[in-house]
Amino acid sequence: MTVRDTIAEKLTHAFAPVHLDVIDQSHQHAGHAGARPGGETHFSIHIVSQAFRGKTRIERHRMVNETLTHELQGRVHALAIRAVSPGES
Repeated sequence: MTVRDTIAEKLTHAFAPVHLDVIDQSHQHAGHAGARPGGETHFSIHIVSQAFRGKTRIERHRMVNETLTHELQGRVHALAIRAVSPGES
């Protein structure tokens, strides 16, 4: 399973999102710190879930980071997070 697929699976299980995009942006960081041959090091996430309702931006990011602890301690070097509840832009 790819890192992207693992991230998507864990986020889906944890947050039951109504919308989820997990984008591998590693190709944009080739030659930069944390980049590895084969990519799968830099990701962007856009997730929409009821689980984020009433939470601050920092709380939402912490929730995502805790869910992906293993990936962030290993292969993933950078993670951009956009976590919102339904109806937020």
